[in-house]
Order: sequence, then C-alpha cells, then structure tokens
Amino acid sequence: MTTLESRQVDVRQWSGLIRTGSWAAVASVVLIVVQIAVYLVWPPPDTAAELFAVLLDNPLRGLLALDLLYIVSNVLAYLLYLALGVLLWRVSRSAVVLALAFGVLGMAAYMASPRPVEMLTLAQAYAGAGDAERVALLATGEGMLATWMGTAFDIYYLCNLVTLLVLAVLMYRSTVFSRATAVWGLVAAALMVVPSNAGTVGLVLALASLGPWAVFAVLVARRLRSLTAERGGQPSTGTG
Repeated sequence: MTTLESRQVDVRQWSGLIRTGSWAAVASVVLIVVQIAVYLVWPPPDTAAELFAVLLDNPLRGLLALDLLYIVSNVLAYLLYLALGVLLWRVSRSAVVLALAFGVLGMAAYMASPRPVEMLTLAQAYAGAGDAERVALLATGEGMLATWMGTAFDIYYLCNLVTLLVLAVLMYRSTVFSRATAVWGLVAAALMVVPSNAGTVGLVLALASLGPWAVFAVLVARRLRSLTAERGGQPSTGTG
C-alpha cells in the first residue's frame, strides 16, 4: 500500500468485498444511464388504470415504470458503502457503524415501499374482473401507488443521505481517497436534502444529484481497483 492508513487495512482479507464494491459502483452508474433512458422512452403512467394497462400490454415496461431497476441500484449502492466502510474503519469506527446502520434502515424502508409485484398481480386480476370488481381493484391500486412514494420512501431517502454524507466526510479526512472523490460525494449528498417525491423541487434536486453521484462512484471504483491491484493483482481472499 502507498500510505500508512492504507497499510492499516489488510486489503487481502477484504479483497472480495472491495472488488465487489468496485464492480457495484460501476454497475450503479450503468443502471443510472439505463433508468434515464427508460424514463425518456417510456414515461411512467400517473394513475393505477394507466399502469394496469401498461402492465397487461407490456409487463416488463410496467415493472420498469415501477422502479424495478431502482431496487437493484440500491442494493449495488449498499455493497459500495460496505466496501467503503471497511476502508474507512480506521478513520472513525463509530462513524462507520453509524453510517452503515442508517444504510440498513434505509434499505429496509425502501424495500418495503415499491409495489411492482403487487401492481402486476392487481393488473392481472383487473383484466378478468367485472365492473364492480374493477372499481375496487383500481382503488387498491391507487392506494399502492400512494404507499409506494409515502413515509417509507422518505425514511429511506433521508437515511441514504446520512449514510453518504458520513462516508463522504470520512473520505475527506482519510488518506486512502482523494479530496476530489470526497467532495463529489458531499455534493451528491447535499442535493439529496429534499426527497424526490417532494414536488418539483425534490424531483429537480434528485435528477441533479445523479451527475455528482456518477462521478463519485466512478472515482471510488477506480480507487478500489487500484487498492487490490497494489497487492499484485491477485490478492489473497482471507476471512474478514
């Protein structure tokens, strides 16, 4: 390793997680591009009736409109955070534990909020239902959409903000990562102050945060790869 702090973290023991974090960072950036393309080509419907129609006509498009890729993207982001937690452990153990704990809370809250499978099931039932049943199914669908971007989503958003903010501050204090990497993380975190479901302001800030996050993820991925490469390109995979 090239620095004292880097030597204090045995990369050989954590090489699997560090490499996973590197690939997760790259994959998350790719998914951002894909999600933007999907959004532009297939703008998401606004009502349950419109979503039912899309789900019945093109289930894949409907599931993508219901943030199916965003679920994967969040898992990838947390894998990246775990790798960062290992490398930043020596900077502040308490802060790393706090950041990852908020990350777990955020992930749990988010996983409880999206409704792709439920909406697909309702759409299939709607196709063969009578008029009275369709009214009830539409009402249920609207309720699903309300909970999708409800309290659980806001909790996830704010917890994710705390996780990224704390890790970025630790990166700024660390000698393992460059100051530029930490700054991009801080900028992305600052743009996440308002949840994306908070009207136009939230949506604009959420879209604006994608650029800094992508730069941050790419810089982190490069650094994680270089750390394992410094061990000769074939680091040992000891237990950690």
